[in-house]
Amino acid sequence: MINKLSLYISCCLLAGCAVHQPGEGIVETQEVKRIVSALAGDDMAGRASFTPGIEKAADFITAEFEKIGLQPYTAAGYRQTFEVSRIKPTTWEVTLDGESIPEDHVIVSSNSPGVNWNTDPGVSVLQIAPGDDFAQRFREIAAAGKDALVIVDTSFASLFARYNGYLMGGRIDQHTGAGPTPSIVYALASRKPESFRVSFTNAIEKMPLSNLIGVLPGKSLKDEYVIFSAHYDHIGILEPVGQDSIANGADDDASGVSAVISLANYYKRAGDNERTLLFVAFTAEELGLVGSTYFAQQLNADEVVAMINMEMIGKGSRFGPNALYVTGYDRSDLAALMQRQVNGTGFTFHPDPYPDQNLFYRSDNASLAAAGVPAHSFSTVQIEKDTFYHTVHDEVETLDMENIISSIKAIALGARGLVQGTDTPKRVPKLNR
Repeated sequence: MINKLSLYISCCLLAGCAVHQPGEGIVETQEVKRIVSALAGDDMAGRASFTPGIEKAADFITAEFEKIGLQPYTAAGYRQTFEVSRIKPTTWEVTLDGESIPEDHVIVSSNSPGVNWNTDPGVSVLQIAPGDDFAQRFREIAAAGKDALVIVDTSFASLFARYNGYLMGGRIDQHTGAGPTPSIVYALASRKPESFRVSFTNAIEKMPLSNLIGVLPGKSLKDEYVIFSAHYDHIGILEPVGQDSIANGADDDASGVSAVISLANYYKRAGDNERTLLFVAFTAEELGLVGSTYFAQQLNADEVVAMINMEMIGKGSRFGPNALYVTGYDRSDLAALMQRQVNGTGFTFHPDPYPDQNLFYRSDNASLAAAGVPAHSFSTVQIEKDTFYHTVHDEVETLDMENIISSIKAIALGARGLVQGTDTPKRVPKLNR
């Protein structure tokens, strides 16, 4: 009798040990590490737009989509290819109060073939002064829509060099109207000048870009779409730091792309999606959300139920383990619906802790959100602590793989109602342009 009781107790204990943990079987750590390591490898040279490196990344991602068994989005395959105007400064010269500014202390932002200003009264002379929020002022000036010479204080020399590194390498003209847009020239200097001379010329050429899209058709709700996305481009080659000049972009955003591929694999195996799922790797996010803007223009936003965009999930958030924050959290109830799905699992979704950064309209969710889609970015990056952002130090070795795994699991479980057609989030108020 005692032996039978002992055996029964032992079986119960063993059964208790075999209880599945939340998210078990969704994703394999080695697979995620393989994907991130491939995309952030030196052979992809930082995945800058218009380079062999990003083409190699595109081939890798489309091969993953094909291996999973996703359907191509276009008749041509998984690539949604489109043409843009690439604008690259070829000559530039800035003189302030008769003193010539070094070429690497100048940034040109213009889609004009060229300008020649000589203390022109129609050109505003603005300043990014000591103590300003550099990124915020940069955005404000760019959005003002006026010809301007902007004097950037020398205290911002390192930030200026970083912006110079990828803005002077070529930018994309997204202006659809006739004629050139206002021109802005930034010069690193200690004070505003009394007089100035500015001239530059641009080379403008047509270049192809490609979003990568795989489809998992829905069963009963084929015309209702849920999008899982991330951007696969990065900023390429920078000024060397020691022997390293490659900005590998492991967290930004190879981590997000690994989630897109892993979720595609999981939902394909699950086979229970009533809605059609689109798995999208966007191009040229770093050049101004170019790929996602084109993508949004090609579809009917009213048919998109939700968009989950994954942006930098390679390190723990300020909310602790198993936690992501959601940009624009209160603009729809998407995050609340997803939280309901994961209650009791230990996974949590939180409001964006950086409201002053306007992150809701700074990632690839923005174009669809502007059209009324509950489109949000899910992230874990601690902006105030991340010193590797847009540097050569954003390497695989700096990532917390378990954080990527837990983020993928949280999204997979949280999106169950969306995928199966039982959850439909409220629409985001459309952005008036």
